[in-house]
Amino acid sequence: MNKFLKEFKDRGYFYQCTSENELSKLLDKKKIKGYIGFDCTAESLHVGSLLQIMCLRLMQKHGHRPIVLIGGGTTRIGDPSGKDKTRKILSEKEIEKNIKNIEKILKNYLDNNDPKTKPIFVNNYSWLKGLNYISFLRDIGKHFTINKMLTFESVKTRLDREQSLSYMEFNYMILQAYDFLELNKKENCDLQIGGSDQWGNIVNGTELIKRYSNNQAFGLTTPLITLASGAKMGKTENGAIWLDKNLLSAYNYWQFWRNIDDNDVIKFLKMFTDLNIEEINEIKDDDINKLKIKLANEATSMLHGKKAAQNSEQAAKEAFSGNSLGSTLPSIKIKEKDIDIKMNIIDLVILSKFENSKSEIRRLIKGNAIKINDKIITDEKLTITKKLFNENYLKLSIGKKRHIKIEVD
Repeated sequence: MNKFLKEFKDRGYFYQCTSENELSKLLDKKKIKGYIGFDCTAESLHVGSLLQIMCLRLMQKHGHRPIVLIGGGTTRIGDPSGKDKTRKILSEKEIEKNIKNIEKILKNYLDNNDPKTKPIFVNNYSWLKGLNYISFLRDIGKHFTINKMLTFESVKTRLDREQSLSYMEFNYMILQAYDFLELNKKENCDLQIGGSDQWGNIVNGTELIKRYSNNQAFGLTTPLITLASGAKMGKTENGAIWLDKNLLSAYNYWQFWRNIDDNDVIKFLKMFTDLNIEEINEIKDDDINKLKIKLANEATSMLHGKKAAQNSEQAAKEAFSGNSLGSTLPSIKIKEKDIDIKMNIIDLVILSKFENSKSEIRRLIKGNAIKINDKIITDEKLTITKKLFNENYLKLSIGKKRHIKIEVD
């Protein structure tokens, strides 16, 4: 088996492939270009997209060149895959802002120095915006049948539930197939990689290329990742785990990986770090807490840098030591005048952004889950005074895992 495909499987990335033997032979014969598409519906990607990013990194590792397709055009339509209602349509300004932010995130993860493997960034709006509707129907639409389109999971699920599916969304799969055709023509792109929920769309692309130009192209999908708890990768009870440094601190990102379920640790070391498989197999029986710290440090170093990962580990040690206010904890600043206007414990927790529901905060207080400077708070009407600040800061803790330093500016 081709080395890229073997490692793709060894790391748990593999779910399905079109013509696997032929793809393996092609990869042995030459270095190829392969693409993954990212719609820009939010200002940042979250860890739910990290597996796809790791696939792009793996392509570079094996000498292949990744193409990053930013869906500036398809974002204006909305992918119905996995959705039970029509996606909110964003303004032009929002889409452009999101594109810039997402490109910045991806460049942070990918090697931009080697000209042979440097990622190619493309925006499908560049070819979708000028499409002539009549020509598109005649040249591209004739290759698709409604019968087959109705069998795709993204369509079938919505119809079975009697949920609305707009004609606009129904066209998404044709536009994604057209993206692959365009990249095959313009960039000699032979491969599309995507999540398993994109299988139908990817197959459409390979078939369109075959019918339109008689070229053989390939599709490769990854499994949809869920946590051992059953939750979707990227979503937690405290919100999304963003890959934008400005939206989530290195400490909170580190904590996400440190608190992964025991059953996910080895799997995630393979999927979300650059550690080689042999090394992971050698340490897989080590103490589980050491492995979790290893995972947290490796994953955080990739996004925030090694120093930030080390600081996060130190901050976690301080937070749990019971005798420190956490000098390296993530922090926020408040004005001295805000304290003087009788800020209470509920206001302080909302300010920390750990919780925004007053009733939930009251419930946490009743459950002895909120602490200031490691002391349990039992009074939901507690007024925050300057006496609580030691050298102009205090440590606020919610449960065992969420800690932040509040500083007086």
